[in-house]
Amino acid sequence: MATADQREAAGQDDPESDDEVYEVVDLTEYARRHQWWCRVFGSNSGPIAEKYSVATQIAMGGVTGWCAGYLFQRVGKIAATAVGGGFLLLQMANHSGYVQVDWKKVEKDVNKAKKHLKKKANKAVPEINTFIEEVKATDFIKRNIVLSSGFVGGFFLGLAS
Repeated sequence: MATADQREAAGQDDPESDDEVYEVVDLTEYARRHQWWCRVFGSNSGPIAEKYSVATQIAMGGVTGWCAGYLFQRVGKIAATAVGGGFLLLQMANHSGYVQVDWKKVEKDVNKAKKHLKKKANKAVPEINTFIEEVKATDFIKRNIVLSSGFVGGFFLGLAS
């Protein structure tokens, strides 16, 4: 029988004698270490991404988003109905003579309130900016992108239902 060197010299390639080394890759371990959102949003993808599967995060975000959207829709409708109904009743009472509105005084009070709000708003802006910087909502969304996207989708579904 010929040795491997003799076969190689003679130009004979035996498929059983190839000394190529193949690396065995465990796909489950590779998927845990190289998740797609880690490549997109960085390696610090947040604690929720490490604890729960993608499907669980989307479901949790979707359910909480739907609840928030549904409540937002219902409360918004109730508030709009109350404000619009109150305005309608006030106009009907004014037109019928039950209520006399001093429009000059209303205009004066509204202008005074505008000036007061502008003054307060200019003072409050630095406080709001520091609060936003401390909270860093964008960092939270980046770290929990799957949960956040589920929440947004659920919120829109809640608004539509």
